[in-house]
Amino acid sequence: MAITADRKTAVITSYARAKGDNGSPEVQVALLSEHITNLTEHLKTHRKDYASRRGLLLKVWQRSKLLKYLRTKDPTRYNDLVQRLGLRR
Repeated sequence: MAITADRKTAVITSYARAKGDNGSPEVQVALLSEHITNLTEHLKTHRKDYASRRGLLLKVWQRSKLLKYLRTKDPTRYNDLVQRLGLRR
C-alpha cells in the first residue's frame, strides 16, 4: 500500500516546480493521488478494511483542499495539474 522510495522520488521530480521542491501544492497533490490509487487497488481486494477506507477518505479530502487552494491561487497551474494527473473536474 505504501509508495516505494524510488516511485516517490520519481513523482517528486516530475511535478516539482524547481530543483529541491517537495512542498509545492503540485507535488503534494501528485503524491496524494499516488497514495489514493494504491489504496483503491488495495480496497478492491480487501473490501472490509475499514481503517484503510477511512485513510483513503482523509487523503481524498486533503487532496480536495489542496486543489481548491491551487484553483483560487493560480488557475493556470490548477488546470495544468488536473490535466497532467487526469483528474475529473
